[in-house]
Amino acid sequence: MISYIKGTLSHRGDSYIILETGGIGYQIFVSTGVLAQMPELGKEIKVFTYMSVKEDGISLFGFSSKEEQEMFLKLLTVGGVGPKGALGFLSQLTPQEIIMAILSGDAKTLSKAPGVGRKTAQRVILELKDKCSTEDAIAVPFASEEEVGAVGGAKFEAIDAMTALGYSRSEAAKAVGQVAAEGMTTEEILKAALKKMITF
Repeated sequence: MISYIKGTLSHRGDSYIILETGGIGYQIFVSTGVLAQMPELGKEIKVFTYMSVKEDGISLFGFSSKEEQEMFLKLLTVGGVGPKGALGFLSQLTPQEIIMAILSGDAKTLSKAPGVGRKTAQRVILELKDKCSTEDAIAVPFASEEEVGAVGGAKFEAIDAMTALGYSRSEAAKAVGQVAAEGMTTEEILKAALKKMITF
């Protein structure tokens, strides 16, 4: 399995990035949160990965931190949750939020993930409750600025601030991704993103 790839960000799509290293461009599917953290094209970044091998092809899924990668792998052990479903959870919730929802039996929060019904959410709680602990939830760090670049770190903080205000993670990531630019502080990104949400 490819644990991580370090290379140059050469393209950013709606649900994926292309990372170039050693003359090869790797297409990596990522969550909306990770996509919003990406620095400008041409920057070197490190992305943790999971390689999915199926009859119809091989796909790479990417994460901003080891903790996010590990949560993805835990979600894959749940019956009925595939790679795209697991990525859906991480598009809507942080690993910390997923752990807290599992430990508190909060199926409603887990059901916020795209394409996830109440039954799937309850199955996640049932099958992962013994694999998560309160210590895990407290220990999950946010992605460091060194991992995603200064602007990426500011974006991530702005997304967290917006989710604390009640916006969904996907809404926050979309708004932040549209307004964030090189050199902007977290506060500047947050103000611009909130203004963008009001004008939607």
